[in-house]
Amino acid sequence: MGFGKHKAYTLEEARKRMEAFCAYRERCHQEVVTKLKSMRMIPEAIDAIVVHLIEGGFLSEERFASAFARGKLRQKGWGKIRIRRELKQREISEYLIKKALRGIASETYGQVFKDISEKRWGQLAGEADRQKKLRKFTDYLLYRGWEFDEILQKAKELEKKAPG
Repeated sequence: MGFGKHKAYTLEEARKRMEAFCAYRERCHQEVVTKLKSMRMIPEAIDAIVVHLIEGGFLSEERFASAFARGKLRQKGWGKIRIRRELKQREISEYLIKKALRGIASETYGQVFKDISEKRWGQLAGEADRQKKLRKFTDYLLYRGWEFDEILQKAKELEKKAPG
């Protein structure tokens, strides 16, 4: 009697659902395949639907990678290292990762880094121990995928501006 819990989808129903799924926001192939598997679609149907979505312009890894990179930079304050790692986890090719990262304007990237680092430095203003403050500052930015050299340079700059 446990069969009633999961709806069985025809190929056409699954195709329509996935068109809507991809139209809502950019998706990577991995997300689509995972969703189709959760809908209990067989591998042949999954392949057919993915091909349909690509041919219909609903699914593009290139568009996904670019939108992902821009969005994570702006909304989460992630640096290129974190963006690259996250795209790799989604099985995006190295070529498309590089293309997406090149698509980020250096002025925008620099401004986001400036904003996020200065905000974090301000949050740590109450930290009396200089080493602890530097470690917290560095760890915070490293976790978000910013380049180590840039972080150290910014820490030196901020220390000079506001002693203590």
